[in-house]
Amino acid sequence: MTAVQHEARAPEAEETVSVLLYSDDSTTREQVLTGVGRRASIDSPRILWQETATPAAVVDYVENGRYDLVILDGESAKFGGMGLCRSLKTEIYQCPPVLLLIARPQDAWLASWSEADAVVSMPLDPIALQETVADLVRRR
Repeated sequence: MTAVQHEARAPEAEETVSVLLYSDDSTTREQVLTGVGRRASIDSPRILWQETATPAAVVDYVENGRYDLVILDGESAKFGGMGLCRSLKTEIYQCPPVLLLIARPQDAWLASWSEADAVVSMPLDPIALQETVADLVRRR
């Protein structure tokens, strides 16, 4: 009788993407996290979320980290996501794609000025949010 040998396989590392989420409103952050979930789509990598509530933290994270996508709340008080997006896109070499959350579809022209890669308008539609995040992640 011969013994059957089985190769021991190391578990494959699951592919992940890093997403930075900025809003000064914890409710908005929760809506995004709940709306997108752990994966934007069945065929996209698992998302590692990093949340922040301040513009300074966004700049620090983007300058010193590696993110596949940045989601900014365009309606954040004091320093909104549109101005922050414009700053990131003009000041940071190889800035990651930015998804901007806007209050109304009519604000899309402002998002264009800010150089956002995509927009989703509020109230957040989870399907539109998931599809947009999945599309941006696939392009990376």
